[in-house]
Formats: sequence, structure tokens, C-alpha cells
Amino acid sequence: MFTGIIEEIGLVVSMQERHDLPLWNGERGKGVELVVHVQVALEGAYVGCSIAVNGTCLTATSISDEHVAFGVSPETLRRTNLSALQPGDKVNIERSMGTGSRNSGHFVQGHVDGTGAILSFTRENDSLWVKIAATPELLRGIVPKGYIAIDGTSLTVCEVNRVHGYFSIMLVAYTQNHITLPLKKVGERVNLEPDVLGKYAARSMSGLTTRVDALESQLQRTNWSLKGVAVLTTLLLIAWLRK
Repeated sequence: MFTGIIEEIGLVVSMQERHDLPLWNGERGKGVELVVHVQVALEGAYVGCSIAVNGTCLTATSISDEHVAFGVSPETLRRTNLSALQPGDKVNIERSMGTGSRNSGHFVQGHVDGTGAILSFTRENDSLWVKIAATPELLRGIVPKGYIAIDGTSLTVCEVNRVHGYFSIMLVAYTQNHITLPLKKVGERVNLEPDVLGKYAARSMSGLTTRVDALESQLQRTNWSLKGVAVLTTLLLIAWLRK
């Protein structure tokens, strides 16, 4: 579990496919390894610990004086923006929160739901508006004034436009100087993890909507059946009166 308060900006050393990664059965296999240059995250780090890289919870597989290596699964590559990383790219880094730690952000799982594309940056005084496009599925879990983790940064949603498929957030000056988002370009993709409470609420409402739709459909069929009975009764009554 993480807080969404970025501890440092790391530097990608390498992101490459390897064919010599040790497997559980003693054999060697193919996989993708990400190596990041960090400083703060080294404190208390150990092989097997969890560190969020751009909001993605990854397991440290090796640690040196300045670098941490992570194995990146195919599912993670599909779900996140990590597959686009190149040596020299900057990434948000946060260690997992400890027991009893203060949480100045919100509960971030590090389980990225998908990515969104940056639509625009707009200045307002020393703050920065950022508009991000997202799929309808992701937008269902995003609510105005709710939390969202963008590349692992805990931020407050300012606006949600489901018609045009985007949401907006605003970055204060301090945040702009301590995360990677302002360094990105329009069109680049960012990792999105809506607040877990919003996601569960959206799923509950989705199930409720499905049941309501089914009930409405059943009522409509029943209504048509009643109309059919009424028409048949009317015809029989007319036939009887004509006798």
C-alpha cells in the first residue's frame, strides 16, 4: 500500500528483455527487467520489497549502491505506461508505507487500472490545470473532488466530463516541482488508479444498474402481456355482444 506522496524522481537506467532470469524451478526464462537509479528509495529497501514506479507496485529483484532492478510482468506492461520507458526517462518513486505512518495522500494500491492521454496543460496563476482523456470504464470510478493516483501521485479530481471523455486536475506549484507530470508532453500516456472506494462504488452501481435493467425489461414484457390479454378480452366481448 502507498500514499501517493512521491518521495523522489528516479532515472531509468535500462528497460530490456532478458533471457536469463531465474525461474521457480531452477531454469532460466525470458522476461522484462527495469532498472532505476534511485537515492531515497534505497533506505530500508531489500530484495522482495515493494516500490511504486509511476504508481505501479513492483517487486525489487536486486539492489546495488544506486540502482534497484524490478521484474515487469506482461500484464503490467499491458496495463501501464512502463512499456514506453527509455533510458534517461524520469519516473515517480515511492516506497510502500510502513505501519503507523502518516498518510498525507490517500490509500494507493499500486494496481494501475489503465492509462489516459494528456489533452492539455493550462496555467492559472502559479497553478497548472491538466486535462486527461480516459475510457468510459475508468471514468465510472472517477468522481469530482475524489482522489485519483496519476503516475502514482495522489491528486484531487476537479472536473469529470463523461460526455467528452476526460477529467481535470490542478497542480499547485510545490507539486509541479516534485513529480514528473508537468515534464510530460500533450499526447503522452499516464497511469491511472481511481480511488479504491470510487471503484468499488462504481462496480456496485454497475451491478445494481444491471438488475434494474433486467427488472424493467421484465416489467415491460409483463406490460405487453397484460395489453395482449386486454385486447383479446375486448375482442371476445365485442364478439359476444354481436350475438
